[in-house]
Parts: sequence; structure tokens; C-alpha cells
Amino acid sequence: MKELIQVTKSSMPSFEEFTNEIQDLWESGWLTNMGAKHKQLEMALERYLQVDNVNLFTNGHLALENAIASLNLSGEVITTPFTFVSTTHAIVRNRLTPVFCDINPDDYTIDTTKIESLITDKTSAIMPVHVYGNICDVDEIERIAKKHNLRVIYDAAHAFGVTKDDKGIGSFGDISMFSFHATKVFNTIEGGALTFNDDSLHSILNEQKNFGITGPEDIIYVGGNAKMNEFQAAMGLCNLNSIDDDIQRRKELVDRYNQHFNDIEGIKIVDSQQGVESNYAYYPVVFDGFKYTRDEVFENLKSENIHVRKYFFPLTNDIECYEGRFDVNETPVAKYISDRVLTLPLYPDLKLSDVDRICKVILN
Repeated sequence: MKELIQVTKSSMPSFEEFTNEIQDLWESGWLTNMGAKHKQLEMALERYLQVDNVNLFTNGHLALENAIASLNLSGEVITTPFTFVSTTHAIVRNRLTPVFCDINPDDYTIDTTKIESLITDKTSAIMPVHVYGNICDVDEIERIAKKHNLRVIYDAAHAFGVTKDDKGIGSFGDISMFSFHATKVFNTIEGGALTFNDDSLHSILNEQKNFGITGPEDIIYVGGNAKMNEFQAAMGLCNLNSIDDDIQRRKELVDRYNQHFNDIEGIKIVDSQQGVESNYAYYPVVFDGFKYTRDEVFENLKSENIHVRKYFFPLTNDIECYEGRFDVNETPVAKYISDRVLTLPLYPDLKLSDVDRICKVILN
């Protein structure tokens, strides 16, 4: 059996670095409820992400649910089906109706030319998704939102550290959600955060994620429990120390993949976006007219002990729990890409020789 290559691998500090970071938790005994590590990480992320406010959560999904709840949305939310199911679930669990907009075929983000045709008197917000480290057309989305008086929540799970014209991507829209899951560019084991410009959202989000508690004896509404604990925050503080090196390593791996795949007929790779500093979160490849189908490539790689992912497949408007509610044919570009895309292994510990091995299997 050939050596296993995983599709992803979590970035971790050294054992000694992490134990040094958590040592004072044994002295303080403060393990959760927005303690010192929590506050320290929020401030560090505000600087790194170039945003005014960061609010931490135990995971990205609950962060997204709370983002929607904090804006008191109603009716319909325009979004994309080319995303992880969390995006759609967060809308539905807030008793709102997702309205699916197709994606553009270049970077797989929401097609802004099709948003306005979906706006009705029930529309309260747009929830675009930054994909694979590629960002949406934030300027056009802002124009549309202002014209129609809509809120904008970005699912920025894939966009940690990405900048547009030297501006942190989390500063666009009303709120952006970042995922700190173990598989992401930056992780806190599990975790997530919301970034926003409106300072007043801080108290609302803190209350929402802590059962609606506003004082020792005051619980003014029905909240939940979504607080990040101190061990998660400590992992984040450690991983933040190496994040720039990790992103640089990802770029080196992406460049190596590109050397193999540039100008290969039937293999489409995503071009870099002008003015955008990417985080190289994923390496998506679309097989369109290649000598093997996407599924055949998947099986060929699997037989060589190389794990890849059909990401995103299926689309969220075509999954079992929403059967009969949506028509996947209304988003034909998203369906076309979903049927043909693979994300290849990409993480800082991956060797350049591993990239060569992966590409050799695909091309030969």
C-alpha cells in the first residue's frame, strides 16, 4: 500500500508551545465564559483581519446562525447553493427561506448579475459565500444591497486573512463569518468568529451566545450556548503565530500544482483575482473535457491511497433533507461545476514531491 496522502491536515503548534499557552488556565481555573484567552484572541484577530470588531464562537455554524438572528431578518435570504450545507441550514434554522442564486463560472462565487432578478418584497438579506479563498464581487453586492435596503452577511469560512486592495475581507458587508474548524487555514480546533463594523452588535452577540443572559438575574430573551472556551482560544493564539508561514507554504504548493496543470486540455484551474491577496485555502480542479471524468479521477486517486474531495457536491439545493423544496436546474452553472470539481490535497505539511505524485496519477 502506497503512503497515504490526506486531503487536508490540521495545522498545530508544537506540544510545548500549546502547553505553555494553557499553563495559566490551571492557575486561574477560568476555562470558559469569555475569559482572558478569549479576549486576547479577539483583540489579536481584530489586528490580523484588519476589522473593527471580532466576536468568537464555539464553531462557525453557530456563529452564522447568531449573525442572522442578531439582524432580526425575516422572509427570504438570497444565497448560493455552491457551499457547505451549514450556510443553507443556518438560514432555514432561523425560519427563513433561502433563495438560490447561480454562481459565475470563473471563481465560483455568487453571480452578481443575477441577484437583482431574485429580489422580492420578502427579501431581507443577501448571504454570499467566499469560495476556496476566492472572494465575491463585494463592491457590486454593496451597491445592490444599498439600492434595495438589504443586509449583507458573508459566509467567509474559506477567506481567513484574505484582503482586497489591502483591506481585510471581513470589513465588508454587515457581518462576515469565519470558520476556525480544524480543517481550515486557521483553526482553534473547532471555532468561529463574526466580524462587523457596528459596535452595538457586540453586546447582542454576547447575550445571544450565552442563553440571553444580560445580568446576574436577567434573561431577556431566548438565547443559546455558543461560547468559545479557553482551550480553543489558546490553540488559536498559538496557530496565529505561524499563520503567515502557513499561507506562504500553501502558495508554494499551489504554484507547484499550477506548473503541472497549466495549459492541460480539459483541466480548469482558478485564476488569481486582481487586487486580492489569497490565503490559498483549497486547490479546486474542474475536469471539463479531460480524458477521465471527475469521478474516474476520484477513483484513480483513491486506488493510489490519495484522498481528495468532491467539494461542493451535491449542491445544497439538491440534498435529501430539502428534497422537493428547490429545483437544482435553476442554478445550472453551480450544478455543472459541482458535477466536475475536486479539491486536491493542500496543507502546510504536504511535500512538493506529494504534489508531483498526485499530478502524475491524474495526468498519466
